[in-house]
Amino acid sequence: MLKVLAGAATALFVAASPLAYAQTPSAAAPERISAADWNKLTDLRIDLVKSALQMTPDQTKYWPPIENAIRARAEYRQARLSQIAETMAKRAGESSADVMGNRDPVAFLNHRADVLAKRSSDLKGLAEAWQPLYQTLSPEQKKRMATLAILVLHDLSDAVDRRRAQADEDD
Repeated sequence: MLKVLAGAATALFVAASPLAYAQTPSAAAPERISAADWNKLTDLRIDLVKSALQMTPDQTKYWPPIENAIRARAEYRQARLSQIAETMAKRAGESSADVMGNRDPVAFLNHRADVLAKRSSDLKGLAEAWQPLYQTLSPEQKKRMATLAILVLHDLSDAVDRRRAQADEDD
């Protein structure tokens, strides 16, 4: 079973790797990921979780709220990243000193707090959506779910490290 889970995780990461490397040098405008690509990536993530869990017919009735919560978080992430890209494009001609000098720190903190509150609310909604299904999972299903979470978090951590290293090289 672990081989199936590892294979599914590998397929997801191979399919998503072009999106992770869709970054161009800082001199050029970064390539935007299309809505279709975001939707494909979300579909792959959902399919990966569903196939890893191998739910029983009784358990599948708990799945729709989880899928809706996953999709809502993905849509919010896509909107947030698009907004960041637009803001960066507007400020492309400004120097770093100008950007920092024109920043209102209080407004920044308030905006950041609002963003974190929204993310917190979405995460809480996801946890609430998972709760009924999680209570019905067998110990083996819970183990697969934990393994999948660890694999995903490890891969995300590696992607962050690679981006930081590339940013350091670009500087």
